[in-house]
Amino acid sequence: MHPFWNWLVQFYPMWIAPNLITLTGFLLLVMQFLIFSYYDHYFYASDNSHPEYRPVPNIIWLIAALCMFWAHQLDGTDGKQARRTKTSSPLGELFDHGLDSWAAFIMPVGLYSVFGRGEHSIPPDRVFYVLVGVMFMFLCSHWEKYNTGVLYLPWGYDISQLGMTTIYLLTYWKGYEFWKFTVFGFTSGEFFEMSMHFCVWGFSMPVCVWNVYLSYKNNTGKNLSMWESFRPLIPCIVEFALFLLWAHNSSYNILNRHPRLFFLASGTIFSNIACRCVVNGMSNTRCEAFNWLLIPLFAIVIGVSTMHLGVIELYLLFAYAIFVVAAHIHYGICVVKELAEHLNIFVFSIERPPQHKKVMD
Repeated sequence: MHPFWNWLVQFYPMWIAPNLITLTGFLLLVMQFLIFSYYDHYFYASDNSHPEYRPVPNIIWLIAALCMFWAHQLDGTDGKQARRTKTSSPLGELFDHGLDSWAAFIMPVGLYSVFGRGEHSIPPDRVFYVLVGVMFMFLCSHWEKYNTGVLYLPWGYDISQLGMTTIYLLTYWKGYEFWKFTVFGFTSGEFFEMSMHFCVWGFSMPVCVWNVYLSYKNNTGKNLSMWESFRPLIPCIVEFALFLLWAHNSSYNILNRHPRLFFLASGTIFSNIACRCVVNGMSNTRCEAFNWLLIPLFAIVIGVSTMHLGVIELYLLFAYAIFVVAAHIHYGICVVKELAEHLNIFVFSIERPPQHKKVMD
């Protein structure tokens, strides 16, 4: 894709800030998520066994493909625009990878609407395991940088986004019924599930662990103690464990009844954890071993595990999702603003603020 990106970036005006390109690409994915939330909130639109839910309009698949394709292109050219305009900075790295961490759950969730529930797909609880793998792999890339000082982004990241674009286009062309097939006893949804797990646990994760091992062996990394090296992963593991406990102990069957809201809450907390890890990697500071957004989640899980809350769980999930989204946006704005002030740059402009002269006493 690099030759195409080198060609595409030539059409960007020199006054367009790289962070604006990054934000535009992310907002395309947000728009895709909101559109699917409206037309397929419960993932039943592509399930023939639930005729009460209308299928997603065919044009939406084309819109999803365009959003996915251009989000990928913009994400791939923001760094090139930064080097082209000589505006590369740690703020751009944080902005790019911080938004990518939030998109890590949006992209697989959008793809789930293609297959939907039913006999040719997988239930939401198994989709959540897929999301856990994808998000954990994203964090491990930055855990790798935290230990080695080098950020390695596997080429599978680009392949997966182009693959999703192709799937949306095929769905637009052939309809969602195109994916209702079975091969060797496996459905299309199960093929999707197995391919995602293989890419994470069979390919990307071993490479990540191997690179960390080499940094210790060759003395090229930070050579932290075992506890210190694994600190970035602890909040993420705790988060996933709590959400899995909630889903397992739910008397309301919250994950299967309201999967999209469950995915949103878990994906947003993960993004907050990942953003803090990105900041620690950039500033070479000690990573946090706990995230304060997990405190309300602890309380909810204890309540769900000890009491029969019923529909109250839905209200708790709805309130918690709103809370974590607001808290994460507030955190992002504050960190970006502080870093921009520290670097004396504008967030969405390539121009620099005027230098303030120090007054001598």
